[in-house]
Amino acid sequence: MASAHQDDIRLAHVLADSVDQLTMSRFKSEDLTRERKDDNSIVTDADRAAEELIRAQLSRTRSRDQVIGEEFGSHGESNRKWIIDPIDGTANFARGVPVWATLIALEEDGEVVVGVVSAPALNRRWWAAVGAGAFTGPRLSAAQRLHVSSTEHLEQAVLSYGSLEGWARAGKLREFVNLLQRVERTRGFGDFWSYMLLAEGGIDAAIEPSLKLHDMAALVPIIGEAGGRFTDLDGTDGPYGASAIASNGPLHGAILEALQSSR
Repeated sequence: MASAHQDDIRLAHVLADSVDQLTMSRFKSEDLTRERKDDNSIVTDADRAAEELIRAQLSRTRSRDQVIGEEFGSHGESNRKWIIDPIDGTANFARGVPVWATLIALEEDGEVVVGVVSAPALNRRWWAAVGAGAFTGPRLSAAQRLHVSSTEHLEQAVLSYGSLEGWARAGKLREFVNLLQRVERTRGFGDFWSYMLLAEGGIDAAIEPSLKLHDMAALVPIIGEAGGRFTDLDGTDGPYGASAIASNGPLHGAILEALQSSR
């Protein structure tokens, strides 16, 4: 894989390898601690330990880079920013459901250029660097290239979403339900899993009304390099809005339009 960010993608894999060992050692542990954060989301001791591990390794290998993490905020100031979600899908993790992952992204000069999503309980990993394609596999040397689907019409599309409650809070429940009624099939895979299925071509779109930067950053280069598109609900490309519409590309305009109108 030739890329200007080859060293960074290799480092992201090293980080993921280390974190996978830690998180798997805590998965389904009887002494796992769980707390509610101010936003009512769950955090465990594994979330915090995973982020601390990544930060410690980055401090040794990329000491000049900024680090932004879900649990411990931002540290440093740089045009290169590592954006970390130590466990995406903590609610699943805490309940013993294997659909969770560590998300590692690198932003450079305002663009997310590297993304790694590692789901060790599923024995799966996905990654991309801008200009070098998107891949899945057990390691860099044994990878399969990712491609989104070629579905062109909503009536033939499979769409994944997170929850009904979020759309109600966003004031878009009617538009959302109307969109669901137009597609061929809907599923609520949730979290990172929807977006990786999109990158693999297994589904055609994934939408969520309320997300944060650490939830989205690592997903963007993977979906983009697989041939898809990632925007917020207003159609602005990238992970910098507070929402996500990800699609194979041909469906994107129709989804945006449907969520802007209740016709």
